[in-house]
Amino acid sequence: MSIEVKVPVLPESVADATVAAWHKQPGDSVKRDENLVDIETDKVILEVPAPADGVLEEILQEVGATVTANQLLAKMKEGAVEEQPAAPAPAASVDNSAEQTLSPAVRKLVEEHNLDPSQVKGSGKNGRLLKEDILKHLESQPAAQTTSTAPQLSAAEKAPVHSPERLTSAGDRPEKRVPMTRLRQRIAERLVESQQTSAILTTFNEVNMQPIMDLRSKYKEQFEKSHDVKLGFMSFFVRASVEALKRFPEINASIDGGDIVYHGYQDIGVAVSSPRGLVVPVLRNAEHMSMADVEQSISNYGQQAQDGKLAVEDLQGGTFTISNGGVFGSMMSTPILNPPQSAILGMHKTQQRAVVENGEIVARPMMYLALSYDHRIIDGKEAVQFLVTIKELLEEPARIMLNI
Repeated sequence: MSIEVKVPVLPESVADATVAAWHKQPGDSVKRDENLVDIETDKVILEVPAPADGVLEEILQEVGATVTANQLLAKMKEGAVEEQPAAPAPAASVDNSAEQTLSPAVRKLVEEHNLDPSQVKGSGKNGRLLKEDILKHLESQPAAQTTSTAPQLSAAEKAPVHSPERLTSAGDRPEKRVPMTRLRQRIAERLVESQQTSAILTTFNEVNMQPIMDLRSKYKEQFEKSHDVKLGFMSFFVRASVEALKRFPEINASIDGGDIVYHGYQDIGVAVSSPRGLVVPVLRNAEHMSMADVEQSISNYGQQAQDGKLAVEDLQGGTFTISNGGVFGSMMSTPILNPPQSAILGMHKTQQRAVVENGEIVARPMMYLALSYDHRIIDGKEAVQFLVTIKELLEEPARIMLNI
């Protein structure tokens, strides 16, 4: 019996999607609920599972194709999957139980190039090796090593099946052309939109992180035991931002046509990195969240971003954003607005610097803060005072707890 595999219902506001990667090829056996293909929207990746046990017969939409909800992706033949005896491991392999799960195309490359699969990192589900993984591994090897022990890659091998990626070479000047992902395209569109439609200015300040570091050092073990999550710095910044937004509502506002919308809630977007790029999941009603709630939510979002499991709903909305370039070593930057929001707070690397306290020069762990804002609705005075409020709350963290 033939079964149709279709694009799932797409999230609201998402008109179409792109076929990102096929995890099975025609002729491969599949089991019910096993992921067949990844569908990429401009926000998240959706997995399309097999509706039943069977064999994938035909792929109708290749990688890179634009698809819409309920569009036919592939056809498969329903039937119980018979367990196949494991193929003998190639002579070059030491012993690999993982060898049994290699696809024919991957096994062929492993044998041709005399590789040990255990030395190649798999990017497929549960770490499974894909053909692209083998090709990338071969590309990363020194030219002399690959050419002396294996034949040159053909054009077909350099361009993986069902992949629009192409490699070109002119002597010792190789290039790789890869289509932009939907997420990267959307990021590009929004950044250009932000620059073209907002009057962006940035104001700077610095904060002495010693009080927070002392407080965190004193209570981090007790905090983790009580709440089962580590106490980081981000929860302090979220709580300080919430309090400052209450005092300066124009920072928490946005422009809608000819109106200014003042939001009576604080939905804080927290920028996190993922293999696909920067994403900004939202802490909804952050004004009602405890420090533990904030840390747990950020931890969950970070893991989901790495696993590609963020839902579209997690990324929608937001009235203010916090971006931490300090985790990558940034000392100073001017963060760009996330439309339609009117402001974004940039955190940076904490570093020991000489400061003057009570007439004496002392070393303190200092962090530069940056607030980019839309000057169309936020005056410089309010922006500066908002950032000063953030600084004062962070340097006296007890005020965050006492709401003073």
